[in-house]
Amino acid sequence: MQFQPQVPLAPYTTLGVGGPARWFAEAASEDDIGEALEFARQRNLPLFVLGGGSNLLVADAGYDGLVLHIALRGVERQGDIYRAGAGEDWDALVAQAVAENLAGVECLSGIPGTVGGTPVQNVGAYGQDVAETVVEVRAIEAGTGKAVIFSREECGFSYRRSRFNGQDAGKYILTSVSYKLRSDGAPALKYPELRRSLPDASEPSLAQVRETVKKIRRSKGMLLVAGDPDCHSAGSFFKNPIVDLATADRVAAIPGNDTANMPRYPESQGRVKLSAAWLIEQAGIAKGFTLGRAGVSSRHTLALINRGGAAAAELRALRDHIRAAVEERFGVWLEQEPVMLG
Repeated sequence: MQFQPQVPLAPYTTLGVGGPARWFAEAASEDDIGEALEFARQRNLPLFVLGGGSNLLVADAGYDGLVLHIALRGVERQGDIYRAGAGEDWDALVAQAVAENLAGVECLSGIPGTVGGTPVQNVGAYGQDVAETVVEVRAIEAGTGKAVIFSREECGFSYRRSRFNGQDAGKYILTSVSYKLRSDGAPALKYPELRRSLPDASEPSLAQVRETVKKIRRSKGMLLVAGDPDCHSAGSFFKNPIVDLATADRVAAIPGNDTANMPRYPESQGRVKLSAAWLIEQAGIAKGFTLGRAGVSSRHTLALINRGGAAAAELRALRDHIRAAVEERFGVWLEQEPVMLG
């Protein structure tokens, strides 16, 4: 295992932004993780765990610590359960599941990143999230170096959250995730846009759903395609806000909005999920809006992009401009989805 000084982090992220790590190492095994923890302890360094870099904004000054890139590989199948190393490519795993006619993750096609990141932020899209299928997460406790196993219930899943990015953020380094899928199961068709976009078929196959999801994502610049400038993003930069019913009604009643087409989705405990994209557009921020070398995707308002040579400071300035516009018009605060490093 090699520990390299001053390694640029921008190439390890989909945004292509950010300065260097003071130290950088790649872990291909749990023993490597233990070695990295000891390296950091001996030098009193903070440690950051890097997966696919698809949900990350690195500061221009970089990170004054050890960045540990997780590269644990391997996929095992036992019946309907996949156990995958945290460094495995997520979309490749989805493709394998669909090819083997296993339902449960088909709507999560085309999402960049690695397996280890999926339970951390409870990855979800088009009516599915991984909390529905995760049965076990294996991790190394950073403080002790000991292996720990969490059941689905112990992961503390909620909307785009888990214990791993909540109360226990930074405490565990995930090494593998097990998912329970459904043999010959029907695809999930909960999301209206997905249903509308499917070819005329009463019972679409998992493969048809996967390809349709990828087509939708590509139309929004949310699919990594070489040479596509809209792909230099971290996906959705803002979470869809979940508010109480009174706030949702207040937003709907603000004059001048396209309230007839205002998306709102019921959540638990009488709360309502609003569309961050709708709020941004109604606040006057259009697709293709630019601020310096940062901009809003020309195809999806939620994606902030690096138009070429953008600094992290420019992405943050654009984020703050959008937040201020939405808060001024609606009194709703947009929470950033990508992790800020440094």
